[in-house]
Amino acid sequence: MEVWELKEAFGPEHLRKGERPDPAPAAGEVVLRMLAASLNYRDTLMIRGGYGPRVKVPLIPVSDGVGEVVAVGEGVRRVAVGDRVAPAFFQSWIGGTPTSDKFHDTLGGPLDGVLTRFMRIGEQGVSRVPDHLGDEEAACLPCAALTAWSALVTEGSIGPGDTVLVQGTGGVALFAMQFAKMAGARVIMTSSRDDKLARVRQLGADETINYRTTPDWDRVAKDLTGGEGCDHVIELGGGDTLERSIRAARTGGQVSLIGVLGGARADVSLPLVVMRNLRLQGISVGSRDGFEAMCRAIARHRMRPVVDRVFGFDAVPAAFAHLEAGRHFGKVCIAL
Repeated sequence: MEVWELKEAFGPEHLRKGERPDPAPAAGEVVLRMLAASLNYRDTLMIRGGYGPRVKVPLIPVSDGVGEVVAVGEGVRRVAVGDRVAPAFFQSWIGGTPTSDKFHDTLGGPLDGVLTRFMRIGEQGVSRVPDHLGDEEAACLPCAALTAWSALVTEGSIGPGDTVLVQGTGGVALFAMQFAKMAGARVIMTSSRDDKLARVRQLGADETINYRTTPDWDRVAKDLTGGEGCDHVIELGGGDTLERSIRAARTGGQVSLIGVLGGARADVSLPLVVMRNLRLQGISVGSRDGFEAMCRAIARHRMRPVVDRVFGFDAVPAAFAHLEAGRHFGKVCIAL
């Protein structure tokens, strides 16, 4: 079968097509014919060797995808041949609170990912996806959607009348906006581009702020809440934006720490957190049970992910280049 792999070394220049034997399922396993994949910022770091010595080559990259079950091993009960399913990012985090053991087995590094024609995987590590979604749309769910869901619903208990501040217009940001609106919350979005802000307003954002032309966006966000501050902030910038996110949150509010696009270290005034009883919550995707709860909500509300562009299986390097250029709005996908 055809795969895309880093066979001998890390680096985009080493990402090439290869051949591997067709898989057969053992007891408790299924084989998927992969239909589509979607890219995350993590995938770009992975192919560049940014995750340290624990991840080794050869490696099939990319964590997020959807496939059709074409074979099942002995004892498989959760899914059947013909089901359309998504592999879970954390293969060992089925439910409950996270532990180091549950965080160990992740797709797209150190475990092989989804850029393959066929994929063998344990039945406990897959979940059915909503029927109303296309293959590329369903492939957007495992990381970006679940991260936003975990931040706002699992950990954030978002509800009607809350105000949510979301940074950017990438995959996690747009899912956060959609889930917040689904819950009846008010949404403030930030971006450096007015054209993207116009698009998020069309999708349902209540207020928008251009952080390039308005560098004190935290003050503006607070003004938009009558000086009280936002109930929840989706922090995707990292070190460069964390203190402003903290200032934009209300007393007793929550800042969900998700991205590090603007730096992995932050110089933060701790009294802003302590004296305002603020909650800083790290978010790393979520469990399989959380994914299935999210899919039920998506199906109930007929929600559709925002797909920026779909590349063919032969154009994987171009898909990565498009993502890294940063001009996308929503998810970058690959049709398999």
